[in-house]
Amino acid sequence: MLLLTYNLGGTVDIMSGLGFDLLLRWIHLLAGITWIGLLYYFNFVQGEWFKETDGSSKTAAVQKLVPRALWWFRWGAMFTFLAGSLILIKKGMELGWNYYESSWGIIILTGATLGTFMFLNVWMIIWPKQQVVIASTNQVADGGEALPEAAGCAAKAALASRTNTLFSIPMLLFMGAASHFPLAVTEDTNYSGLFWVLAIIIGLLEVNGIVGKPGPMASVKGVITSGLVLTVVLFGVIGILV
Repeated sequence: MLLLTYNLGGTVDIMSGLGFDLLLRWIHLLAGITWIGLLYYFNFVQGEWFKETDGSSKTAAVQKLVPRALWWFRWGAMFTFLAGSLILIKKGMELGWNYYESSWGIIILTGATLGTFMFLNVWMIIWPKQQVVIASTNQVADGGEALPEAAGCAAKAALASRTNTLFSIPMLLFMGAASHFPLAVTEDTNYSGLFWVLAIIIGLLEVNGIVGKPGPMASVKGVITSGLVLTVVLFGVIGILV
């Protein structure tokens, strides 16, 4: 067994339950920083730069910079999701699934739901659509014609990315609040009502992120403001229904 020695003279078996929890949380945090950091880079920096730069610079960026950034972006999302899922499964198996009918469970599952939709958006919308955009750019650079679907794919990828930025703001707060902001959960808590209200709010926003329009999320200021408003709404719903 691999042991970790600490300064009080004891040892911790890192393959034990405690050590494995720490390993999963470390992976979840490290991958999450990579993922969300690049999400903000795409939305707050690169996207705004693309609006101001010339065609040749944009082509070079799409050919060389964007694929590298997307590699770290999508695999950061993957490892964040997998490590987070294992943490939740392990917690349920050890403490019982009823443990999620608690302050910690309500808050962490709300954050996890937002994070799961974000993960799915990365792998099912943003990355596939960006592949088309990159292929079209490469084809034009080689003297060919742009792929006719490229413009639509770019718009769908941008909308999904904006939706992920929207979701990330309350998601990050929920992840921190789960252990640091306990709610007064009682036997009268309406779990089914809470579930459906949150599901409708988050679900409608996700549907808009797939087939809708960016609306106020089109600008950096707008998506940040929308994220803060969504945070207040979700926390307010939980505060009222718990």
